[in-house]
Amino acid sequence: MRDGRKIDKRRRGDSRQVVVITGASSGIGRETARRFARRGARLVLASRSASALETVAAECRELGADARVVPTDVTDEAAVKELAAHAVAAFGRIDVWVGNASVFAYGRFEDLPSDVFRQVLETNLMGQVHGVRAALPHLRRQRKGTLVLVASLYSRMGSPAISPYVTGKFAVLGFAECLRQELRGSGIRVRVVLPATTDTPVFRHAANYTGRKVRPLPPAVSPTRVARAIERASSRRRHNAFVGRVQTASLLVHDFAPRVFDAASSWQMRHIQLHGSLPEDSAGTVFSPPSAASPSTGGWRSGPLRAALAGTGIVAAAALLTRRGRR
Repeated sequence: MRDGRKIDKRRRGDSRQVVVITGASSGIGRETARRFARRGARLVLASRSASALETVAAECRELGADARVVPTDVTDEAAVKELAAHAVAAFGRIDVWVGNASVFAYGRFEDLPSDVFRQVLETNLMGQVHGVRAALPHLRRQRKGTLVLVASLYSRMGSPAISPYVTGKFAVLGFAECLRQELRGSGIRVRVVLPATTDTPVFRHAANYTGRKVRPLPPAVSPTRVARAIERASSRRRHNAFVGRVQTASLLVHDFAPRVFDAASSWQMRHIQLHGSLPEDSAGTVFSPPSAASPSTGGWRSGPLRAALAGTGIVAAAALLTRRGRR
């Protein structure tokens, strides 16, 4: 082991799940940590900010969990291997690895700095690759365990102004499918959770090179629903779990009427997701984390805001249909 300590045999025989969660300091990761904590799981929480993780770990301990904090940048492969080693040293095994770390960037492809584009891929895609590479040797020795990769509805369809995010999430889904095929019969499960727009702080933390303020496409699902899907993933036979029925239904339009989908997606980005003006470009938290833990929710599901965005969406749909009907 890294520090030479032997694994406590009592811990080796403990039946409580050992769960490693990356991106655990806010949003979906924070809510997932709480959900596993209520079940009494033994948690290893990772994100870039030690102080933010301590806040989440304290919440989990109050809920009955044994929670450990391992500050980790998932773009650093060696650090992610240390994270996996820490979990095994502390608890003897890894039952569930939740790859959840993610960052967001807005801007036309030609306006996004190349280092921002690359860093989004390093976090959202290579962070998942590093996590699987770190956890897999331990799961192989155990001959069991579950890899849960948090992807997105954007793993199945695109959108203007978020090309690095979409590119990374598409790749995560393909990576998971290859893993699933390679690990058949090994006792190791690969599960993918694909949330639609989720009410988390990620939109407030996003890099932004649009010149306008951003907000998520409604309706935003609760991070609690996504956390529930992550928690249940290891016991389900289904490989992929979509969260958010309304937006997931748009896959039908994407697959069978792509020209309609492209027109609607472009209109929604210009008139719903982008609004107002923003005087300065910002890299958000793409390169550095916020100093404090962010809440699980981003405040996008408040009653007045949901009503306003829903009304805008209805007007948008009516305008688009009217426009197409005149052609």
